[in-house]
Amino acid sequence: MTATRSAGIPQGRPFTVDDLEAMPDDGNRYELIDGMLVVSPAPGMRHQKIVAKVLVALDAVCSDRLHVFPAPFAVRTSTTTELQPDVLVARDEDLTEKLLPVAPLLAVEVLSPSSVINDLNNKKAAYERMGVASYWVVDPQAPSIAVFELSDGRYEQIAEVKGTDVLSVERPFPVRIVPTELLGTLAP
Repeated sequence: MTATRSAGIPQGRPFTVDDLEAMPDDGNRYELIDGMLVVSPAPGMRHQKIVAKVLVALDAVCSDRLHVFPAPFAVRTSTTTELQPDVLVARDEDLTEKLLPVAPLLAVEVLSPSSVINDLNNKKAAYERMGVASYWVVDPQAPSIAVFELSDGRYEQIAEVKGTDVLSVERPFPVRIVPTELLGTLAP
């Protein structure tokens, strides 16, 4: 049976990465989780400030064989799964010019009002299935960072720090981050 199209939306089949290529350049983020399309609006000021601060903190201590990228940079592990973590860390040898075709070492998601359920459930489960070794969730409102690490194929929360507490982790490399400092000069 051939899938039909209605207004560019696939009918009778899961979305694929080919369908993502046809999505409009309208400021939204388009991602796929097991063929399900996830559309997120453009992030706000606090979100972007935290992404920038996490990116700088990770990049400052990243080894020469690893790279830190902000979204949009695709993690495409199949024809029906393509995610764009807010920040990712990947091995040099795993990257292509356009995307990361394997699980990153670290995926970081910064919560937005529209992304909370997706980031804490769907994306977390997708990263777990991909084999992303470390997954961080940053909440700009608290501010806080929850750290999950893969153990026997399942995520275990190994840390949660809030406010002025210091997050100190070893994976994918040693780094220390203070949640309130991620807001820079923005009021908590």
